[in-house]
Amino acid sequence: MGIITAIGETADENRNSLVHARTGIGKARFFNSRYTAQLPFGEINHATAFLAERLGIGSHIATRTDILALHAAKQAIDDALLSENELTDSTTALIGGSTVGGMCLTDEMYADANATGTSSSPYLTSYSNSANTSFLRRYFNIGGITNTFNTACSSSANAIMYGARLLKNGLAKKVIAGGVDSLSKYTVNGFNALMILAGEPCRPFDLERKGLNLGEGAAFLVLEREEDAAEKKVYAEVKGYGNSNDAFHPSSTSPEGDGPYWSMKKALETAGLQPGDIDFINAHGTATENNDETESAAMLRLFDRPPAFASTKSYTGHTLGAAGAVEAVYSILNLQYQEVYPSLHFNVPITTTGLKPVMQYEQRSLNHVMSNSFGFGGNCTSLIFSKI
Repeated sequence: MGIITAIGETADENRNSLVHARTGIGKARFFNSRYTAQLPFGEINHATAFLAERLGIGSHIATRTDILALHAAKQAIDDALLSENELTDSTTALIGGSTVGGMCLTDEMYADANATGTSSSPYLTSYSNSANTSFLRRYFNIGGITNTFNTACSSSANAIMYGARLLKNGLAKKVIAGGVDSLSKYTVNGFNALMILAGEPCRPFDLERKGLNLGEGAAFLVLEREEDAAEKKVYAEVKGYGNSNDAFHPSSTSPEGDGPYWSMKKALETAGLQPGDIDFINAHGTATENNDETESAAMLRLFDRPPAFASTKSYTGHTLGAAGAVEAVYSILNLQYQEVYPSLHFNVPITTTGLKPVMQYEQRSLNHVMSNSFGFGGNCTSLIFSKI
C-alpha cells in the first residue's frame, strides 16, 4: 500500500501522526484561493514542483492530482514488488477514484478558452476526473482493465470494491486500486456554496460541529487473490463490501440514514459476518450537521450496541475522492498494529444519538474493521478489512 496526506508521505509517517494525535489541518501555504487566509485545510506540505522533482518528472507535464497519485501508487507498487512485466500484463488492472481530477487547472483552461486566436487548450485533455488514472496507466504502462470512479466521496472506496470484484470474477489477477484528490478552487468554491466549510478544525460527531475541512491526498492498495499471494507480505483481507444509493438528496443522506445503513448491512452480508463481529469503524465522520447525525442513526439501526468508532478526517481533512482509500490504509494499520486512533476536538455528543467516538489512542484486539465512505447523491460504500 502507498499513501500521502497532510499528516505524512508514507504509511509509517501517517501512523506516527495518528498515534500521537497530530493533525495536518491548518493554514494552506501552496493552495491559491480567496479562501486560503480564511479557512483551514489539510494541505500536503510541499509545492507541486518539489513533489514532481522528487519523483523525477516535470511538473509541466502533470497536474498536482497526477503527482499525488503517482507518489502513492509508486509506493504501493514498490511495496508489492510488482515487476515491469507484471504491470504490463493484461491481468493487472488499475482502478482509480477522483473528484477533482484535472479541475485543479480550471483557471488555466478558462484563460485559454478566452484567449483570442487559440483553437484548443492543452489543459483540456488533463481536465477530466479520469485524467490522473490515464496518467498512471501511461506512466506504468498498465496492461489490463483501467477504470475511474467519480462518485464523490465514495469514489476510491468504490474503486477498491470494484477491484475486489474483478479478482473474485477472474477478470484480473492483480489490481492497483485507490484514489486521489488535490485542493482545487472548483471544489472549495462548491463546498463553500453549500455552507458546510468550517472556519476552525473540524469536530466530527460533536454537538457543536461547524462543518468540514477540505484536504488533499492519495492512497493505493495492491489487491491479489488469496491463492496468488500465499508467499507474499499480506497486510489484511478485503472481507466484505457494500454499496447503496438512497437517492434522497443531491448532497445529503436521509434522516434515517438509509444509504449508510444499507451499505454497512450489505458489507456484512458479503463478508459473512454479523454486526457484533465488527470491532471498530473508521466512520465517514465529515463533521457536517447532516452526515454525523445520519451516520450515527444508521449505526444505531444496525448494531445493538455500536462498536468503537472514530473519524480520521480530523487529521487529514476531507480528501474527497481519495478518502475511501486513505481510510482503507488507516483501517489496515488498525489491524496491523492492533490499535485505534482517536477523533480530535470532540467534546459533547449529538443530543439525538448520544454516541461518543474514541477520544484517545488505544491498543485493542481487532479482527474486523469497517470503513465508511458516503458520497453526494447518496452513494454510500462500506468496506470491511479483516486480520490475516
